Amino acid sequence: MSSTGFLIFETIIKAIVILAVIASLAGLGTYAERKVLAWMQRRVGPQMVGPLGLAQIVADMIKLATKEDLIPANANKLAFMLAPLISVTAAFVALAPVPFLPEFSMFGHTIHPILSDIGVGVLFVLAVSSTCIYGLIIGGLASYNKYSLIASMRAVLQLISFEVINGLSLIPIVMIVGSLSIIDIVNAQSGGIGAWFIWKQPICFIIFLIASFVECNRTPFCLTENDPEIIAGITTAYSGMRFGMFFIAEYANMITYSILMSLLFLGGFNSAWFVPGGVMMILKSSFFFFLFLWTRATFPHLRPDQLMSLCWKVLLPLSLAMIFITGLVLL
Repeated sequence: MSSTGFLIFETIIKAIVILAVIASLAGLGTYAERKVLAWMQRRVGPQMVGPLGLAQIVADMIKLATKEDLIPANANKLAFMLAPLISVTAAFVALAPVPFLPEFSMFGHTIHPILSDIGVGVLFVLAVSSTCIYGLIIGGLASYNKYSLIASMRAVLQLISFEVINGLSLIPIVMIVGSLSIIDIVNAQSGGIGAWFIWKQPICFIIFLIASFVECNRTPFCLTENDPEIIAGITTAYSGMRFGMFFIAEYANMITYSILMSLLFLGGFNSAWFVPGGVMMILKSSFFFFLFLWTRATFPHLRPDQLMSLCWKVLLPLSLAMIFITGLVLL
């Protein structure tokens, strides 16, 4: 097979693997969240369907696939149907420039576990993942439901505000490395644990971590859907697989940001001591995914005014200060 043919074949296979693996992990994420929340709240969690309740994932998939797909009578049908597609598509496209593991050889070819190593990987991930907001806004507005409408307005409030913080928190990292490529940022941390950017930019890490919770619609920094509410926020009027697609998009975003934080601040797929890089990558990403679940069982939701005060009065000045301080140090 020629090099061009193998490249095309490799790209198609990697795209299929990313879709299959991330979608499967999103399903496993729902099981993991139930188990973690049950463990922290002294409950049992899924245990009746299959060994340890693992078949509960399959049962949920069957339920969502066979449940009646309802569209409200006064809803904008086209927009209503497109909204979950926009969210889930943006969630998966954002994974394109993300390197999952270190490169390895197979059949005499070097395999790069990344779909597309573009030079502006960080910017691409932030830009594409932010388009998930359109799915949330359109879904809320098209539902002809006052609860969905209110939730969509809260989504605009939080996501647009924190997208600014999300980008500003990574500018010091880009200034240090001199590149927007995620691969270059990981390679800049190849000097061992001491070279990780979490030690050089701890405030930027905390800011990006908080912004990641907002981008993934996770407690406590979430306004699109509050757990104490009886309704389901933007997805109030959705059922069946359309409702499931919003769930898949949310968990896919959690996986994306778990991997991204590992790559940008914790050395990514670089090996540490005797632990191979691939294992380190899985461990670090799993920790951040667990952190998303842990906080939901621990902290209450912030009020909209508290979240906005945190964004504009605390995180924005800190982000700008870190950019200024980093610039002075580099000069």
